[in-house]
Amino acid sequence: MAPAGDREGYWGPTTSTLDWCEENYAVTWYIAEFWNTVSNLIMILPPIFGAIQSVRSGLEKRYTASYLALTVVGMGSWCFHMTLKYEMQLLDELPMIYSCCIFVYCMFECFKMKNSVNYHLLFTLVLFSLIVTMVMYGMLVFTLVVRSIYIVTWVYPWLRGLGYTSLGVFLLGFLFWNIDNIFCDSLRNFRKKVPPIIGVTTQFHAWWHILTGLGSYLHILFR
Repeated sequence: MAPAGDREGYWGPTTSTLDWCEENYAVTWYIAEFWNTVSNLIMILPPIFGAIQSVRSGLEKRYTASYLALTVVGMGSWCFHMTLKYEMQLLDELPMIYSCCIFVYCMFECFKMKNSVNYHLLFTLVLFSLIVTMVMYGMLVFTLVVRSIYIVTWVYPWLRGLGYTSLGVFLLGFLFWNIDNIFCDSLRNFRKKVPPIIGVTTQFHAWWHILTGLGSYLHILFR
């Protein structure tokens, strides 16, 4: 996390419970964390395109729902990192829980009868999503990973490359997320000593957005 003492900008004092390692208002007065904000474009634009293509191709509604859920996550994250306001933090974190519930539902709908609805699973996930904790989010992600490995290993082995690629990209993003948290002070000191074009490459929370957005997009493709 970021040390205290970052500058203020257009959105005023930080009210969120989290403030990431990127220096606040370092690029523009209007965006608190510039790179953490614009990196969300990968979770907004490609999924919108995917949703449009899903509708045009007449695919099952679960594909459209997955793409739109990822878009909402990207938009919420954009608003949070742009403002560092508590209200926008909720707009970031709550859709993460809800979108994961949608992803889990879609993963278990791979083998369903067409146009049928698994009401038991749907009801369970709705209840589950009301318990908003990072533990619950972690459990949802774990379920997605296990289910994905099962599908690409035993059911659709020809999709193994795509499935493992999406998982690997996501895990690499998670590694960068941890580096950004653990070595924040060192990263900030390093950025002060190098040209900005090099310092940008150490915005590992932005890389987390890019890689998890890409990993999630690929994950939707093999469902």
